[in-house]
Amino acid sequence: LQKTLILLHVTACVVVGKTLMILFPNAMKRYILKQGEKSRMNENPKFSYENWGPTFFSFKYLLFVLKVKWKRLEDEAYEGHPAPNTPVVTSNGEVRHLFDFLQDNRPLILNFGSCT
Repeated sequence: LQKTLILLHVTACVVVGKTLMILFPNAMKRYILKQGEKSRMNENPKFSYENWGPTFFSFKYLLFVLKVKWKRLEDEAYEGHPAPNTPVVTSNGEVRHLFDFLQDNRPLILNFGSCT
């Protein structure tokens, strides 16, 4: 049921977004660029809107967003409940699962970072 609701929601958003891109291309470009500022992706001069902007609200975009949102259904964490055994990628690029790193009763600490 959750997957169906996500499918309907994402499909509706893509249809509306694609329609707005056709009817109001300049306004949508400004909107998408404003959203890009939040993630700071606009700061890379080699990453121009013309390269990625038109891909928004495409069929590939729809499939990608669905895949991510459906995957996140399995990874939800709730206060007071056990943590999900989500896949993680080691610094070597190896895919493991969170619980693979548990040792006895020792606490498990996750450190998130970024490399550019």
